[in-house]
Amino acid sequence: MVCLGNICRSPLAEGILRTKLPENFTVDSAGTSNYHIGNAPDRRSVAIAKLNGLDISNLRGRQFKVSDFDTFDLIYVMDDSNFKNVVKLARNDEDIAKVSMILNEVYPNENCNVPDPYYGGDNGFETVYNMLDEACTIIATKLTE
Repeated sequence: MVCLGNICRSPLAEGILRTKLPENFTVDSAGTSNYHIGNAPDRRSVAIAKLNGLDISNLRGRQFKVSDFDTFDLIYVMDDSNFKNVVKLARNDEDIAKVSMILNEVYPNENCNVPDPYYGGDNGFETVYNMLDEACTIIATKLTE
């Protein structure tokens, strides 16, 4: 799960997907920037997760790295900018094939962005949570069928 800073959208997506998959799956998140390395998720992401029975407070921001292409089979990005930044790091077509816009799981081939709620109010986090929950339900179903 990849967003810009790894403190709002991607840690929410990580927390949501982890609860929907068996423990033998590895789910992680990262940001394309280095703004929040080592930081906990935004307090609003932590709060909306908690309202939905998830604890993401122990997650810490990290930056996406080339070796993530080797570690993960699927890389979901939150928006166009994240997609471009991750694909720039790809070494080959195999790496690129692992990268998808997360909302394409809900709206195939529409390349919809998950809005960044960082500069908005608390209600933006609820909207983002609901979008990610829907996408993660579809992802989990596909991975466990």
